[in-house]
Amino acid sequence: MSAVQAMTGAIQTALTDPLAEIGLDLEAVEVSSAGKRSVVRVAVDKDGGVTMDDVTEATRLVGDVLDTDLSAAMGHQAYTLEVTSRGVDRPLTLARHWRRNADRLVKVTLDEEVLTGRIGDSDDTGVDLEVDGEVRRLAYVDVRKALVQIEFNRRPAEEPVADEDADDGADEGDDD
Repeated sequence: MSAVQAMTGAIQTALTDPLAEIGLDLEAVEVSSAGKRSVVRVAVDKDGGVTMDDVTEATRLVGDVLDTDLSAAMGHQAYTLEVTSRGVDRPLTLARHWRRNADRLVKVTLDEEVLTGRIGDSDDTGVDLEVDGEVRRLAYVDVRKALVQIEFNRRPAEEPVADEDADDGADEGDDD
């Protein structure tokens, strides 16, 4: 194991619980060298999406952990910290990723085929994917890769159809 891999693992271990305490999931940690300093990238997420306030709070927390609990692991080296949301370009790898992207269009690679469909209900073992008007149940273990697709003209959420024959409260034919 390289020093960077060891540092990445130590950072992941040290950040998971403190981030969970403020309602965030640790999605990824990446450490790379940039001259005499390191770049530490931390991606976080939560149900409903991450706000700028969440990123600000996470940045403070991560900085504190790196400066106190992990200063020896960081080698007392200068670093640049980047805290971001998970981002749409990251693959869906966990059940919570599918849940958080309900109703989004996704491209799924299975062993023998590639499907593009809309994410429906999901649970801990799989997801319902609407493909060409039909719902297919996919087990996560069968998914090799899944990426949310960018939609510039995303379909609107289905609205209830108004019933034109509904009583609108007006009494017709009353001559009072």
